Amino acid sequence: MNVSHYLEFEERVTGGIRESVRNQRKMLAELGIEYAETPRLDADVLHLNLMGPRSIYYAKRARRRGIPVVINTHVTAEDFGDSFRFTNLLSRPLRPYLEAAYELGDVLVCPSEYNRGLVETYAGTETTVITNGVDREKLEGFETLRSEYLRRYDLEPPVVFLVGHVIKRKGLRTFVETARRMPELDFAWFGPLDRSLKGRSTRKLIDESPENCTFTGYVDDVRGAYAAGDVFFFPTHEENEGIALLEAMSAGTPVVVRDIEPFSWLEDGEDCLKSTGSFEEPLETLKEPGPRRRLGANAMRRSEAFSLATVANRYESLYERVI
Repeated sequence: MNVSHYLEFEERVTGGIRESVRNQRKMLAELGIEYAETPRLDADVLHLNLMGPRSIYYAKRARRRGIPVVINTHVTAEDFGDSFRFTNLLSRPLRPYLEAAYELGDVLVCPSEYNRGLVETYAGTETTVITNGVDREKLEGFETLRSEYLRRYDLEPPVVFLVGHVIKRKGLRTFVETARRMPELDFAWFGPLDRSLKGRSTRKLIDESPENCTFTGYVDDVRGAYAAGDVFFFPTHEENEGIALLEAMSAGTPVVVRDIEPFSWLEDGEDCLKSTGSFEEPLETLKEPGPRRRLGANAMRRSEAFSLATVANRYESLYERVI
């Protein structure tokens, strides 16, 4: 079996999409499936991860030649808004563009049931759910970096933290305002700032954040973020799945999330703590080490279902079926 496994704009794409593609390729390698990282028409399957114009071109040619096309639905118009400058403006025309693009697939791979529910309103193409997964090996040894990263960013445990691009959609305003209301705790957001891509209101939220709220910018070793953090605080408004959330859970970190449909698979009080309004109460609870240990252990157990070893065979089965 030979797969053309293509990510358009790979040199520019970061964040969850890049991590998902990295995870997919690691699974393919471990399964012994040959793959090329370029779009090719001599492969058994064309697997596309971002539907730019080049991907659409190759999807059309592949269909004419009878080569099955598998498309990951990392992008939706709902997930695109409140991200970077101009994304709100672009999210409206993005939907009809994605509708046409996703119709070119033989099977659409959705990272979650929530994402599938959205995508099924876009196209009549067959869908299947395969999680982005979490690479547990990637985080090995993260505990050894705790002192270094606490010292580097002048953080005092217990640290409330988040990992990922600093964007409004992920709950930036809530993160900052919660930090302002809880000055006794240190809040840290580990991830690229990309100020030139941010709108004025986003830059203002960052610049006017309280002293106990740290924006680290890009970190060279993401393990340090999970080492320094004690409570993963994810007040995102919209998410297809959330790889950073899965990573935090696999590290045994208790998580606090906004009570939204994408996180309906998490049980409040067992796998996480949820809120629809203020987050002070759940964060207050997790000041104590006992509740942190209990929720963190439950989160780690729940994350085992998302390990790459558990997910890998689903891709192999999908390829065999479409071929």
